[in-house]
Amino acid sequence: MKPCLIFCTLLYFSSFYSFAQDKEFRNDKFIRHLYHDSSYVNHKTKLIKLFAHSKPGQWGEFVKGVDEELATQRKIIALTFDACGGKHGSKYDRELIEFLRAEKIAATLFVAGIWIDKNTETFRMLSRDTLFEIENHGFNHKPCAVDGESEYGIRGTHNVPDAYDEIEANELKIQKLTGRRPLFYRSATAYTDEACAKIARQLGVTVVSFDLLSGDAIPHNPVDTIVHNVLKNMKPGAIVIMHFNRPEWNTYEALKKIVPQLRKLGYSFTRLQDYPLKEDKASE
Repeated sequence: MKPCLIFCTLLYFSSFYSFAQDKEFRNDKFIRHLYHDSSYVNHKTKLIKLFAHSKPGQWGEFVKGVDEELATQRKIIALTFDACGGKHGSKYDRELIEFLRAEKIAATLFVAGIWIDKNTETFRMLSRDTLFEIENHGFNHKPCAVDGESEYGIRGTHNVPDAYDEIEANELKIQKLTGRRPLFYRSATAYTDEACAKIARQLGVTVVSFDLLSGDAIPHNPVDTIVHNVLKNMKPGAIVIMHFNRPEWNTYEALKKIVPQLRKLGYSFTRLQDYPLKEDKASE
């Protein structure tokens, strides 16, 4: 067999294997696999019993058990970017990510399982870049609730078993794809109830909201408005929430203006895993 033919044959089977492997991680197949995994089922059963009589408690972005800022008075901030998935949210803002790389800006990426399904190779590439930290944005991108609470028209998890899957299934999916179990979880819309925050803590995961809302997710929000939102409200220890799954939004354009201004003000950037979080205000 000619060398070129051998190479092409190996490349074909390598690509086929990668494709087949990626299909196994699609949410529908992955969850069926977990439901046949005795360790997953047993752990889930124990947690359901533990939280069987739990009340939802408060509902919101800043409830007890949810962290929202870094524990520092130094000019250090965390830029966090969500990738939500779904019908309109499964794109990839390549320009934004390349800008972060060019500027050597450490950042935290919260990624949903349904976004991974549409961008598996991109996800693998991002997870190999040490500039970025990969964290959990939920298996099916649902607000986390034990009673089906909704926010922004998105129905939350129905009950404790559903909340468990939303957090833990994506923990395991990301771990199997990257070799690292996420430390932090941000629910869809950043809304959760107190019971879900306790469930996450039982799973060894810290729920993170944000301290500074950039406003990039508001439809047709102008670049200058996003820039103003960030610069006006910036403070040491802020966790900023933005997105990297909607290139049509103005996130990248705004960030190009925000970063130089923050640097002039003496700010530097960190991943969440590299800096301690301040205990949530509700429990102080």
